[in-house]
Amino acid sequence: MNSEKTFFGHPRGLATLFFTEFWERFSYYGMRALLVLFLVDSIETGGFGLDDKSANAIYGLYTMFVYLLALPGGWLADRFFGLQKAVWYGGIIIACGHFSMAIPTEEFFFIGLILIVIGTGLLKPNISSIVGGLYKDDEPARRDAGFSIFYMGINLGAVIAPLITGYLGESINWHLGFAAAGVGMLLGVIQYRVSSKSLGSIGAQPEGFDPANEQQIGFRKKVKLGLFGFLALLILLVLLTTFGFLNIDVVSVANVAFYVVAAVLVLFFAAIFLFGGLNKDEKKKIWAIAILLVFSAIFWSGFEQAGSSLNLFAERYTDRFIGSWEMPASFLQSINPTFIIILSPVFGWFWIQLAKRNLNPSIPLKFAFGLIFLGLGFATMIIASYMLISADKVLPTWLLITYFLHTTGELFLSPVGLSAVTKLAPKRLVGQMMGAWFMSVAFGNLIAGLVAGEFDKNAIAENPSLLPEIFQFITIFIVGAGIIALIFTPLIRKLTGNVH
Repeated sequence: MNSEKTFFGHPRGLATLFFTEFWERFSYYGMRALLVLFLVDSIETGGFGLDDKSANAIYGLYTMFVYLLALPGGWLADRFFGLQKAVWYGGIIIACGHFSMAIPTEEFFFIGLILIVIGTGLLKPNISSIVGGLYKDDEPARRDAGFSIFYMGINLGAVIAPLITGYLGESINWHLGFAAAGVGMLLGVIQYRVSSKSLGSIGAQPEGFDPANEQQIGFRKKVKLGLFGFLALLILLVLLTTFGFLNIDVVSVANVAFYVVAAVLVLFFAAIFLFGGLNKDEKKKIWAIAILLVFSAIFWSGFEQAGSSLNLFAERYTDRFIGSWEMPASFLQSINPTFIIILSPVFGWFWIQLAKRNLNPSIPLKFAFGLIFLGLGFATMIIASYMLISADKVLPTWLLITYFLHTTGELFLSPVGLSAVTKLAPKRLVGQMMGAWFMSVAFGNLIAGLVAGEFDKNAIAENPSLLPEIFQFITIFIVGAGIIALIFTPLIRKLTGNVH
C-alpha cells in the first residue's frame, strides 16, 4: 500500500501550489477590485481624485503589463532562476508591492504597482509549469484533473478577496484594503516556503544548470544585478514623476502603448511567416492562430471592463442598499469567479455530451459564441443605462445578468483559446505562440482601460444619454466581431485542418 500523502488523490505538491495560487489570486483580485475606485475617489476621502480617463489608463497599463511580463518571467525562470525560485521571488515581490500601496503616499502607491507587476510576471507563468511537472507524460487525464483543482484555487481566491479587501477599503480605509491583499500574499509565501519540500526537484534548477560551473553562477549573479538595476531605474522614474521633475501623461502613454503592442504582434507574425521555416500546413495553422488572437484581443477588451467601467457603474449608478446597510461596490467583483465555479462543471459535462454525438462545435464557432455572449452582456447594460435616465440608480440585478453572460462567454472562449494555440502551433513554436496569446490578452486589457476612460462621470451627468450610447457602441462592436467570426468559421476551419 502506498503511504505517500496525497491531495485529493494527487501529488502532495499540488496542495502547496493550490494554496500559493489561492493567496496570490486573493491579493491580485483583492487589489484589482479597489484600484479604479481608489484612483477616482476624492482626495478628501482618501483617494487620488483622478479623472476617469487617467484612472482607467493606469488600470489598463497595469493589467496589460501583468500579462506582458509573464513572457520574460517564464524566460528568466527557464534560463537563470528555476521555476521554484521564480515563484518564491515573485511572491515576496508581490507582497512588498501590496504593503507599499498600503502606505498613503503617491510615491509608494506607484512603486507598489510596479512591484506587483514584476512579481506576478515571475510567479504566474512558472507556478503553472510546476503543476504540469508533478505528473508523468503518460497520465494526461490525471494532469488535467490536477489543473482543474489548481484553477479552483484561483477562483476561490478571486471570490473571497473582494469581500474582504472591498469591505476594508471602501468602508474603513483604502490603504487598509491594500494591506489586506499584502497579508494574503504573505500567507501564501510563508505556506509555499514551509511546504515546498513536497515539490521535490521539479523546477528547482533551470535546465542545463551546473552548480559546479562558476561561469554559469557568475552569469546568473550578473542577471540578478541587472534586474535589480532595472527595478531601481523604474522606481527612480516614479519618484521623479511624483516629485514633479518629470511630467508623464498616463493617457498618452496608454495610447502609445496601444500602437506599440499592435505593431509588435504584427511584426512577430511577419517574422514567423518569413523566417520560421514553415511548411504549407504550418502556415495555414499560424494564420488561424493570428485570426483567433484578433478575436481574443477584442473579447478581453470587453471582458476586462469588469474592473473598470462596470466597477464604476456599480459604485455610481447601482442601488446597493440591503436594509440600512450599503454593500461595497467591489463586492460585485466576486460574481464572475462565483459563476466560473458553478458553470465550469456544467460546460465540461456539456462538451463531453456533444463530443459523444459528434456535435462538438469547432474552435472558431466557440470563439464566435464567446464574443456574442459577451456582447449580450453589454446589451443588458444598455437597458440598465436607459433606466438611469428616469431614475437615480438601478438594481445590481443588471450587473448580475451581465456578469453571467460574460462568464458564459469566457467559458466558450478562454480555455478553448489556450488549448487551440497548443494544438495548432508547431511543436518548436508552442512557447512563442503561447507568448503571442498572452500578448493578445494584454492588448485587450489595455484597450479595456482606454475604452473605460470614456465613461466620464461629469460628461454623463451633463448628458445622461451618453452612457447607453457608449454601451451601444461596445455591444455593436463585440457582437459584430462575433458575427464576423461566425461568417469566417468555414475559412478558419479549413486553416486549422485536422485540429478541432
